[in-house]
Amino acid sequence: MLRLLSMKHNDKEQLGVESEDGERILVLADAFRQLQPGTECPVDMSTAIQRGESFLNSAAEVMEQALAKGEDEAFWVKIDEVERRAPITKPPKNIMCVGKNYAAHALELDHDADLPEHPLIFTKPHTSIVGHEQPVSIHPEVTDQVDYEGEVAVVIGREGTKIKREEAWNHVFGVTLLNDVTARDLQARHKQFFLGKGLDGFSPLGPVIVTDVDERTLAKQHLTVTVNGETRQSAPLTDMIFDIPDLIHIISRGMTLEPGDIIATGTPAGVGKGMEPPQYLRAGDEVSVHLPLVGTLRNKMTE
Repeated sequence: MLRLLSMKHNDKEQLGVESEDGERILVLADAFRQLQPGTECPVDMSTAIQRGESFLNSAAEVMEQALAKGEDEAFWVKIDEVERRAPITKPPKNIMCVGKNYAAHALELDHDADLPEHPLIFTKPHTSIVGHEQPVSIHPEVTDQVDYEGEVAVVIGREGTKIKREEAWNHVFGVTLLNDVTARDLQARHKQFFLGKGLDGFSPLGPVIVTDVDERTLAKQHLTVTVNGETRQSAPLTDMIFDIPDLIHIISRGMTLEPGDIIATGTPAGVGKGMEPPQYLRAGDEVSVHLPLVGTLRNKMTE
C-alpha cells in the first residue's frame, strides 16, 4: 500500500510517497535515481497509472529501500517542504459522480424522495479540480448557495468494458477523497447538475491516492466531514446504496473505463442544504473531508 501524491518541489512538478506517519515525503525521482539507477520514474500521476503494476512494484521496492536507508537521506523531505497538487489534474474523462448514493442524504434533500433503483450519474469537468489546501472560490458573482459534499473517489487503473462485478477491484488503482462542492441555486435553476457542480475549483481532490486497497479494508472505513471544525457529515461506507464494484460494473456496461478515470461515490447526510435553516459556505470557511485510510482533504473557501 502506497500513499502517492503529486507535488511541487524544487520548482518542479513531481511524484512523492507520503510516509505512514504523514511527516515525511519520499521524492520518487530522487529515490529512483539513487536507489534504482536505470529505472525511469514517471513524471506525473497519469503516467504512473498508465504503467500500472510495473510502476507500483518499482515504487514499493524503492520505498522499502528508502525506509531502510533512513530519513536523513536526501530523497526524504519534510511535509512542509512540498506544495501538494491534486493527485490527478486532467483525467481522461470528466469526473464521474454518483448522486443520492446514501439513503439518508437522498431523504434530507427531499423527504418524499424515492431511493434510486439505478445509480444517478453526472459529471464534473477537469477545470473544477484543485488540490489539498488550495483555495476554493465560492463565485459570489454567480451563486450564494455553495454547499459541500465529502466523498470517497475511486481511481481506475486498468482499462475495461463490461467489467464483471466480481472483477471490479482488479481495475482499481487506488482511492482518494473529493469534495463535490455544489451551487444549489444553479443546480435548481438549470434543472441539472453540471453547471451547479462544475464551477472552477468545485472538485477539491486528494490529499493522496492510496493504492492496493481491497473491498474488505474499505468497508471498515468511516467518512467524516467538518466545517470550521464542526462535524457535519459522518457515515460508514457500508451505507452506500451502490458500492464500488456495483458502480464500476454498471458504468462500464457500455462505456470503456480508462486508466486515470475518477468515480466519486456519493455523499452521506449532513450537507448544508439539509440543515434547518440551510447553512451554506461563506468566504473563510474551512471544509475538511476525512477518511482514516486516506487522511484529510482540507480547503478554505475564498471569494
